[in-house]
Amino acid sequence: MNHRNGFNPLSRTSAHRRAMSRNMVTSLFRYERITTTKAKASEVRRAAEKLITRGKVDSVHNRRQAARFIADEAILAKLFTDIGPRMKERKGGYTRMLKLGFRQGDAADLVILELVDYKLDTSSKEAKKEDTAKKNAPKTKEKAGADKKAKAESKSKAAKKSAEKSADTEKVSE
Repeated sequence: MNHRNGFNPLSRTSAHRRAMSRNMVTSLFRYERITTTKAKASEVRRAAEKLITRGKVDSVHNRRQAARFIADEAILAKLFTDIGPRMKERKGGYTRMLKLGFRQGDAADLVILELVDYKLDTSSKEAKKEDTAKKNAPKTKEKAGADKKAKAESKSKAAKKSAEKSADTEKVSE
């Protein structure tokens, strides 16, 4: 039986498990959304939620306790200046797990672990679509006429150069 077992060892040594957990929590706070297996996500979620609770109150003690777990100073600052205040009104449940399905190689259950208030950045995708639409749009008559003139000029320049070269070769042969 597995009653009252405090954590999932994830078939790793304690040092490996601790390092992996720290790295994944740091990545979660950096990107606010990560993709991993369900078992890892449920363990990372426990640590992340405790840290977010600490991040809601910006005190020296809370910063030092969080710094024991997060080595990156920029991410630590983000936790206390951005993520913590955003979650101020919530009592808990700062993260969510979205099921993705099974991984191809080993059929592991994949999930997306993200902060609850994560917003997908769709504005950049829309901007890219507009740029490609402009590139692929049919040309107007003015642009088409200008393009034809430019092509004609480049052809005439190329013809002049070839005529000069042929004249030079005739002089050399005489």
